[in-house]
Amino acid sequence: MNKTDKNNKLALGVAIGMAVGAVIGIFIGIAGGDLAVWLAIGIGCGMALGAALGVVQSKKTS
Repeated sequence: MNKTDKNNKLALGVAIGMAVGAVIGIFIGIAGGDLAVWLAIGIGCGMALGAALGVVQSKKTS
């Protein structure tokens, strides 16, 4: 596996995590009444978890 494949898996994990985090942040923000805070929290946590999953996937297949 080359370096590009590892970067692609990391980027894919971050992108998926950001999308999922944004959706969760929107739902919690609307329910809680503070959309801006929860959207930022959701995106930040989603990107961090997505990056972690991308790293695990790149290590697993190498």
